[in-house]
Amino acid sequence: MSQKPNIIFILNDHQTFYGHEKRESSPEIRRPHFKRLAKKGVNFTQAYTSCPLCGPTRRTFLTGLYPHNHLELLNEVNHPFDKPTYFEMLADVGYDLYYYGKWHAGPGTPITEFNCEGFSQPGYGNPYLSKEYENYLKEFDLPPFEVRIKHSFLNPEWPRAKELKLEEGELHKPPDPKMLSEHATGIMTSPKETHEAFFLAHLACEKLKEIVRKNPKNPFHMRVDFWGPHQPYYVPQEYLNLYNPEEIPEYPNFDDDLQDRPEIYKYDINYPISKMGKLIYPNPLPWGIWKEVLAFHYAHISLVDDAGGLILKTLEELGLENNTMVIWMTDHGDALGCHGGHFDKDCYMPQEMIRVPLTIAYPEKIPPKQENDSLVSSIDIAPTILDAAGICFIDKTDGNSLFPLMKNKNINWRKDLMVETHGHVHLHLGRSIVTDRYKYTYNERYMDELYDLQKDPYELDNLIDDKDYSEILKDMKKRLEYWREKTGDNMTKRMIRKKTR
Repeated sequence: MSQKPNIIFILNDHQTFYGHEKRESSPEIRRPHFKRLAKKGVNFTQAYTSCPLCGPTRRTFLTGLYPHNHLELLNEVNHPFDKPTYFEMLADVGYDLYYYGKWHAGPGTPITEFNCEGFSQPGYGNPYLSKEYENYLKEFDLPPFEVRIKHSFLNPEWPRAKELKLEEGELHKPPDPKMLSEHATGIMTSPKETHEAFFLAHLACEKLKEIVRKNPKNPFHMRVDFWGPHQPYYVPQEYLNLYNPEEIPEYPNFDDDLQDRPEIYKYDINYPISKMGKLIYPNPLPWGIWKEVLAFHYAHISLVDDAGGLILKTLEELGLENNTMVIWMTDHGDALGCHGGHFDKDCYMPQEMIRVPLTIAYPEKIPPKQENDSLVSSIDIAPTILDAAGICFIDKTDGNSLFPLMKNKNINWRKDLMVETHGHVHLHLGRSIVTDRYKYTYNERYMDELYDLQKDPYELDNLIDDKDYSEILKDMKKRLEYWREKTGDNMTKRMIRKKTR
């Protein structure tokens, strides 16, 4: 085997994280394999996404650039790959590339665009309709994936809801290549092994075994991108049994009337919680329903954790652990139940949407059992991957390698960090700047936001007009202006200094 390190990157999709694990009164979201990996390396407790949307931040993972620089601004833009990615860089120094799972980062697939070996599909994809999944079911004599719908956030009068049997109580199978993001929960009637997460983990584990068996000279990089825990929250009963909805207290900002928030926080298109594209207040669904939905999502997180754990276990059993760097992260958060009771996401940027879990382990190079509260981001992942391989991007990136920080948490590191959005269901230009205490969000055409995250972690008190915070606001605007200039953010060159309210 090569002396260069192998690199495995596991990515969860759209995961509730911030605010759901830190409250003493809340049940622990069980992620034993993620946490065990964290003990072997570094657990980053203040990690952020570059953008709270799949396509843009998934391109960021490849390039180390903010969306305004790589130009995959929204889902399905399919902007050409005209910026270097870490795939080409690794291939140039002899790495074999493997990719399993969701792509959603631009045109084609990692197989067609970057000569990765593995399994993926164009766009969002639906693995349950693939030939590879069909072969997997045959190999293990498994029935097709099936769930009984428990909660549906689709209007039952919508013809497609009836056609797809997404009404509550119906048995549902995923027959449509565009449907694996339906806004629903369900209890699987097929075995847990029929879930996409276990399917992908099986493919990855079999490839790891093959790599060791063939004993190639080249190091390898493997990406495993689960579709979950993005909605739909479909899980077996055994995972749902881990969480008692009665033990899930009302989320602190669930009953937020959004009066001192920009209008974008009211955007929602789900049934029955919205009307004419706006969230209804008070929420038409009682907390008794929402805590059931959260139990499904928590269970989905635990299921994906078990699938990722199979990959880590195989890595250990094959003797690859010491010379392999493993990154486990989520692309962005989930607004589930927050700020008036949303399902899914839109163009707002609360902490629930932009804070993400991240851990990195590499036994030969990174000391274990580290907790690091430095401000890190998905912009840092590509530079870190290349640094592990002993190379770097030729052109400047927006992110930095995390290796110096992982070896010495006391080094001089950034004191603030930018997150951006260009919208989702609704187009919108927004930029957030965060420090270890404050957060300022610029919203073009809408009210800006300022929060003291230390005193107000659930962002219930918008301080934008509070004169006692005028100097802090001025400082945060300067910090955001610095990031705008540093990253060449010409899309927002009119902002910050000229905007007055």
